[in-house]
Amino acid sequence: MQYKDYYKILGVNRNASQDEIKKAYRKLAVKYHPDKTKGNKELENKFKEISEAYEVLKDPEKRKKYDQFGQNWKQYEQAGEGAAGFDFSDFMRQGGFGRGRKGDWEEQSSPFGDTFHFEEVFTGGGGGARTGFSDFFEALFGEEFRSARAQPRGGRTASMRGQDVTAETTLTLEEAYHGTSRIIQMDGKKVRVNIKPGIQDNQTLRLPGKGAPGAGGGQAGDLYLKIRINQHPVYNRKGNDLYKDVKVDLYTAVSGGKIEVDTLKGKVKVDIPKKTQSGKVLRLPKLGMPVHNKPGEYGDLYVKLHIQIPDDLNEEDLKKFEELKKSKS
Repeated sequence: MQYKDYYKILGVNRNASQDEIKKAYRKLAVKYHPDKTKGNKELENKFKEISEAYEVLKDPEKRKKYDQFGQNWKQYEQAGEGAAGFDFSDFMRQGGFGRGRKGDWEEQSSPFGDTFHFEEVFTGGGGGARTGFSDFFEALFGEEFRSARAQPRGGRTASMRGQDVTAETTLTLEEAYHGTSRIIQMDGKKVRVNIKPGIQDNQTLRLPGKGAPGAGGGQAGDLYLKIRINQHPVYNRKGNDLYKDVKVDLYTAVSGGKIEVDTLKGKVKVDIPKKTQSGKVLRLPKLGMPVHNKPGEYGDLYVKLHIQIPDDLNEEDLKKFEELKKSKS
């Protein structure tokens, strides 16, 4: 088992700042990233080594333990594994390697602007998974890390969290109002997703453990389902409120009365005040969209009134309107 100088691997000195370490890693990651070196095992191993070094040095606590370990390397090597006497329990309780802690090691910003997963690098892209960390790394972080592996070296599978999976589905506004479900087909298996009423357009649902299976008994990844809602021919949605146009006959607009309005909840009677002008907007409380994850709460429905001139007026009707016009002028 050979000592690894992580500082040398990243090309920085031992007093380098965290920003300097990050910049050095990004520069090397661009050069050796598997997206650019596909099929070159030597460069792939180089990237693994760079990633392993950065994984330790980017974290002040891990870096401190590594520095302590490095200073005592000769004594450690002579006394055998575990003789350095480090307490790694805090590191493991914080969600160490193999535990799939989000935002720590499992997912990092790629220099190419997207996201890459260390699982992809350390397992060779999802095929037969193998351990991506060196023996030195394993020794450094103790028995607890080794226990996360499924079997000893030589053909055994690493215990690693499965990758997250993203999917997309489209709903009608009615489905978003009442709630619905979707069957997502993934790697030969079907996952039913229940969608509660009031879901928003472009909202993403997270289903823990419904992503890709883990390797070596590791935890499954998550499924992220993005919701798209089709544009409706009648309703315009803004947040939890709905807007629609409603026609009102001339007689009701002038003398007042009631009209029947279709809503997503059903038909309702709406009072029209006397002398209502075209373009007037009425608010119908709690007839908008349900508020997602808040049962019993609703937005409002706003109806814009448009006065409709009767198209069945006869000559006598027109004469009466003419007389009314003269009397008013």
